[in-house]
Formats: sequence, C-alpha cells, structure tokens
Amino acid sequence: MKAVLCKQYGPPASLVVEAVPSPQPGPGEVVVAVHAASVNFPDGLIIENKYQFKPELPFSPGGEVAGTLSAIGPGVSGWAVGDRVIAVCGWGGFADEVKVAAGKLIRLPEGIGMDAASALVITHGTTHYALQVRGQLQPGETLLVLGAAGGTGLSAVELGKLMGARVIAAASSDEKLALCRAAGADEVINYATEDLREALKRLTGGRGVDVVYDPVGGDYTEAALRSMAWGGRLLVIGFTAGTIPRPPLNLPLLKGCSLVGVFYGGFTEREPDRADALMQQLLSWLREGRVRPVISEYLPIEQAAQALDTVGQRRARGKIVLTTALGRSAGLP
Repeated sequence: MKAVLCKQYGPPASLVVEAVPSPQPGPGEVVVAVHAASVNFPDGLIIENKYQFKPELPFSPGGEVAGTLSAIGPGVSGWAVGDRVIAVCGWGGFADEVKVAAGKLIRLPEGIGMDAASALVITHGTTHYALQVRGQLQPGETLLVLGAAGGTGLSAVELGKLMGARVIAAASSDEKLALCRAAGADEVINYATEDLREALKRLTGGRGVDVVYDPVGGDYTEAALRSMAWGGRLLVIGFTAGTIPRPPLNLPLLKGCSLVGVFYGGFTEREPDRADALMQQLLSWLREGRVRPVISEYLPIEQAAQALDTVGQRRARGKIVLTTALGRSAGLP
C-alpha cells in the first residue's frame, strides 16, 4: 500500500510517499481501507513535533478517515469486513490503510458520503461538544466565532445557527467572510481592517457577546475577552495563531465570565457514552442535510504535503479532503 510518511520531524515538504506493508490488526484492532481523509491543523503540528502526542518515527500523519473495514483482529465483536466506518485514529490516516483500535470506530450510516464523513468528527464533533456541553449556548444568545472561515470555525457558524444563536463571524478577509455569510453568519467582522472590540461594541449595542468560540488564540483572545457580556463563556479551542495567550485574570472577575477549556479527545475518552450520543445526533443532522462540512478542495492523498501547508498557513477555506485510489474508484473526486 501507499503511505505518506514522516521520517524526520519537519515541515510538510519533508514528507515522503512510499510503498509499505499493509498493517495487520492485533487484539482489539481493525484495519480500515481508507477512502477519504480530512486534513486538520494538528496534523501539521504532529509532523513538526509540536503536538502533545508523539508517535514513534516513521509514521503517517492524518487523524480522521472514512472507509470500509478490510481486516478484523482477535477479540473484536460487532464489526464485519466491509462495514462503513469513520475512524478517529490520531495519526496514520494518510495512507491506503490504517490500523486502529476498534473503540475508535464510528459506524457510518448509508446515505452519508465518505468525504463528508471524513471531515465531520474533529471539527463538528469538537464544536458540538464545545457549544452544547461546555458553552451551554442558548437560543437567542450572541456567539462570536474567531477564525470563522477555517474548517472548525465554519462548523461553529453552522452549529451556532442551528442551535438558535445570533452568530458574529470574524475572519481576516472579505473573501473568507463571504464564506461565513453563506454558512449562516448574521454579522461579520474583518479583523484585518477593523478593530475587533469596536466592531463588537457596535454590533452588540455595547452589551458584549455571550459565547466566544476561539480556535485562534494570539492577540484576539484578550480582545474578545474584553468584549464579553456579563456571565459570558470564552471557549478555548486551540491556538492556530501560534501563540498561547495570557489574558489578565481580572477580566473574568470583573465581567463575571468564564474561560472554559474544550478538549474533545479527553471528553471522548472519559465520557464515551455521552460522546457517542452527541455523535449520533451529529450524524442524524448530517443525514438530514441540517449540517454539512464545507469541503473547499479535494486532493489525492499523495499531495498531503500541499494540503498541510495550506492549512498550516491558514489559507484553507473550510476542509481539505484527501482521497485514495480506492475512494476515487468509488466515486470521490
């Protein structure tokens, strides 16, 4: 099989594509024949040794795939070769096949495409957990989404509207903001040309925002925190700006607001039944057409380095999906 390999830590250009033996499942494991793999920001961090998980070299990046089961290891029950699945594998997904613990599988219902399925869990799964469980977002509240044109940000715009919020999308170009409008944003802010705090004051009549969805970090976090309404919640999703902010802690005190961490992987490990219930709701919404990951580009899996560079440089609009030869033979772009 073909696999995209990280043989030494470095930028996407250091990745290579090689033929490697197909993985063999051990006890409690399965092998997924990959049709589609989506590209996420942590995939770029892991190949540069900047992520909290550090697989042994060499390895394939790629933490989220959709495909069919091609082999089942000892002790695995409830699954059969040929079953359609989503696999949240952490790494290993940028390959024709990936070995994964059976507990990391999500059964994929008929009627949902492999491409949309591969782009669902890390973005929409994180956002669903963030807004519903950690943020307790209520109908009629105002939600500010930073980095709103990325895959994660667009999922927050979409799910925020579905949950009845007034959504303000902030991004760095008018082109990105047009995408946010198409995803359902009520208001938009170009924070490359506008002062974020002044724009939020104008759009909220000085009241501030109830919930902030922040996958960006950097300087925008403090500006958003200073724009919170009383009792607001700032959801800490990630730090794509590259800087972990250190906002003054007198701000949450004075505003009666909360800084709330969102670690979706930890949630799925510690509360699997609750996480599964949320995922089943997401899959229902996807099947009904109420949510839909925005896929801006399809590339063959051999071009993973190009995709990772686009995501790492924050040039992506929505999600990039990589397809294997098997996926393309089944009808994917």
